[in-house]
Amino acid sequence: MAMIARYHHQPSYLAAAAVLFLASTLAPLAAGDPLGELCGSSGNYTTNSTYQKNIQRLASTLPKNTSSSQTLFAKDSFGAVPDIVFALALCRGDTNASACSDCVASAFKDAQQLCAYNKDATIFYDPCLLRYSNQNFLDSTNAGDGTVLILTNTQNVTAPFKVFDSAVGALVNATADYAAANSSKRFGTGVEQFQTFDSQKPTIYGLAQCTPDMSPTDCRSCLSGIIQMGPKYFSGRQGGRILGLRCNYRYEQYSFFSSTPLLQLPEPAVGAPAPAPAPPAVNGTPPTAGGGGGGGGGTRRNRTGRVLVIALPIVAAILATLVICSCLWRRKRKTPGTSSVPDTTNPEDIQSIDSLIIDLSTLRAATENFDEANKLGEGGFGAVYKGVLLDHQEIAVKRLSHSSRQGVEELKNELVLVAKLQHKNLVRLIGVCLEDHEKLLVYEYMPNKSLDTVLFDHNRRSELDWGKRFKIVNGIARGLQYLHEDSQVKIIHRDLKASNVLLDYDFNPKISDFGLARLFGSDQSQDVTNRVVGTYGYMSPEYAMRGHYSVKSDVFSFGVLILEIVTGRRNAWSYSLDESADLLALVWEHWTTGTLVEIMDSSLSSLAPRDQMVKCIHIGLLCVQDDPAERPMMSTVNVMLSSSTVTLQAPSRPAFCIQKSGFNSEMDSGVYPRAQHSASRSPTPNDVSITEVEPR
Repeated sequence: MAMIARYHHQPSYLAAAAVLFLASTLAPLAAGDPLGELCGSSGNYTTNSTYQKNIQRLASTLPKNTSSSQTLFAKDSFGAVPDIVFALALCRGDTNASACSDCVASAFKDAQQLCAYNKDATIFYDPCLLRYSNQNFLDSTNAGDGTVLILTNTQNVTAPFKVFDSAVGALVNATADYAAANSSKRFGTGVEQFQTFDSQKPTIYGLAQCTPDMSPTDCRSCLSGIIQMGPKYFSGRQGGRILGLRCNYRYEQYSFFSSTPLLQLPEPAVGAPAPAPAPPAVNGTPPTAGGGGGGGGGTRRNRTGRVLVIALPIVAAILATLVICSCLWRRKRKTPGTSSVPDTTNPEDIQSIDSLIIDLSTLRAATENFDEANKLGEGGFGAVYKGVLLDHQEIAVKRLSHSSRQGVEELKNELVLVAKLQHKNLVRLIGVCLEDHEKLLVYEYMPNKSLDTVLFDHNRRSELDWGKRFKIVNGIARGLQYLHEDSQVKIIHRDLKASNVLLDYDFNPKISDFGLARLFGSDQSQDVTNRVVGTYGYMSPEYAMRGHYSVKSDVFSFGVLILEIVTGRRNAWSYSLDESADLLALVWEHWTTGTLVEIMDSSLSSLAPRDQMVKCIHIGLLCVQDDPAERPMMSTVNVMLSSSTVTLQAPSRPAFCIQKSGFNSEMDSGVYPRAQHSASRSPTPNDVSITEVEPR
């Protein structure tokens, strides 16, 4: 089985330069977010069990053993059957010892969260990888015991596909040869520059690595196996990588490793026309061929040959330039009935948006002309359709309603913001189409749809065991931390809810729908709006009643969401104002009486760790405090979720608690005042966004 993911580099030239610089200088310094995790099926362990203690023992020794080894590799086992744990860790060959140790230590922590109570876990980062299991896999030389992680750069190359793919094949195979035969680390890096028919000179960087305990033959065999998989996923793509437990490789059009390339391929004129044969040499005595006139004819032929040798490449270059300019002009040219790209005063934003444009004909073909059978759902701004592009990539096409007055503003906002954001827990924008009065946004396809369609469905909620739910909580928290604190721009989402969290094949969460989001300056902490937008039940009190919003508004929404995930119950406010008690009030009542077990989702197994579930409820209550200052930052939330030693402060009574006596129309306890709210629509299940957007 292969895990497949795709990543997308910032199309803006300035942003791309920054990304490339950071990638080449910072990648070895910290583990960052996991690239992916694989949870096995060989059984579960319980809290404080011998198996968990054996994992913790390895977690205390393996990071140091890996970083202190010259090969940045270590494997070990601890315990006795049936609680024995086997573990293997490998750091990238150009990683320094300190970063290696930190990465492996983080891997142990993250693996126990993302594969909660699973005896077999594998986790990949850029600088390192880790696997522990109750099965002895340490002597295997397979790439990944049948499982690999495939990451694809979705940007197409500008060079001809066949030429580029051929150059990639030459580079990755040469780098694999070097890694297998010329390095005790079984690690190699390489660079190749080649020339295309139109005089472009692309540069490709490659990396290959095996675990150092493999023989050169086994290493090369392992790499050959995953390199052969590449053309299926990477043809015409600017970059890609395949990560197995025992070997991995990667290529990009930018330098993604920190050291000088260990291998430099000679520069072939790949794709260039074959050089014309050299003209015959002209010596002092003209050749004769049956008479004196032959010498003059030979000289003329030589001159003609020289002219052709010089002229033909020039003519070819001019023709190629004209063809390229014509194609670019046709692509840029506006056709009748075509809408212009939304205005923005930032040239970088214009470049970002322009590079994402997809033809309407392409999307009509992908969705079978927006066939109702392909409709995934419908919201306040229009319908979403599943589609398949010609390269077999699955997409979700958001078709904004023609009658929506707010559609253009939402489109502009979502384009400018999402194009700037790249994180594994944020849904990725693939493209946009503004043609024949259509307004279409194209996203990566999420096969498990939105969280609410699983969590609140009595037939499907059992699919979300506690391990998946805890992974979803962690992923949402990391995505929000990126938006608030780690991205180049500070983003307030303003509409975080279960229906705006999408789930991929492995139930990894991705935050979506940035139409109502707002961008903050680096020194800005809050803002005020005259018109409240968002969703009932998820809005913080200061935002709902006074229009004040900040990162703490999103923290409040996250608190509601985490309580929904643990209890399997909708927040009553999110779909009905007539309920006798909302979720926050219900949770608070059971918190104060010490009966939290009674409101936990009954579909969860009795083996689910109650202490971890109670901890999540505790964090949820801290996030929904009435005073924004008392709510934690998302970075603090992530520390709380990942640490077993952090002491959590006692929560106060949360905002919007409604007493069982019924709805109070006064502002007592922070209840939504019906008459004073600016919304004019009655909320409905799963789609209660108030969408009167007012540009700022």
